[in-house]
Amino acid sequence: MDLKGKTAVITGSNSGIGLGVAWELARAGANVVLNSFTDREEDHALAEEIAQETGVEARYIKADMSKGDECRALIEQAGACDILVNNAGIQHVAAIDEFPVEKWDAIIAINLTSAFHTTAAALPVMRKAGWGRVVNIASAHGLRASPFKSAYVSAKHGIVGMTKTVGLETAKEPITCNAICPGYVLTPLVEAQIPDTAKEYDMSEDEVIAKVILEKQPSKEFATVKELGGVVVFLCSDAAAQMTGTTLSVDGGWTAA
Repeated sequence: MDLKGKTAVITGSNSGIGLGVAWELARAGANVVLNSFTDREEDHALAEEIAQETGVEARYIKADMSKGDECRALIEQAGACDILVNNAGIQHVAAIDEFPVEKWDAIIAINLTSAFHTTAAALPVMRKAGWGRVVNIASAHGLRASPFKSAYVSAKHGIVGMTKTVGLETAKEPITCNAICPGYVLTPLVEAQIPDTAKEYDMSEDEVIAKVILEKQPSKEFATVKELGGVVVFLCSDAAAQMTGTTLSVDGGWTAA
């Protein structure tokens, strides 16, 4: 897929899934805008590395996705936005009657409301350009629930609902909006948790991956950030022009049951 000349804005993309998606879009020829709430030398260095390795234009823009005005400013500062990947997200685990209000508010703001702001700001830009792709990184938890994750599950279900709505609102235009619903993905954060989780359960690392971390994932294999990036690139292709307002599960069979 040749995305040369397109610009992709990926929220929450200085690590993990977002960074993996940015790399695959860049390899497909798209210029990329990385984002997070920090403004460190290493953040800008990531963009420089992508530019040097792939030959595209890449830059990093600081914006706090918990703040609506900064979400919208990100799109404005990007200058162009042919592809918007709403990826930013956080998590907190607690019973609902013990769930800290500030954590609920932060998760809803970053995981759901930020996508409302960025999409609202990006659609006029896409319409002016005559083409656009909105890809929301939802979750298997956008289709299924788990205990102790009320805010995350609510936000991801909300992202799926918003995806359907935007898909309908843009159905007669050369713009699509879809959601990807990953199961467990092998990110540096997850990798770092494996040894401690193995000690906690007194299991080998292989056992704890299969029996604890990937308990709900029938394939017993992690998805990779490269695979998710490949799905995003596909959704930006001509082959996906009639795919809109829907979800694609990358969850090793989790939601098949």
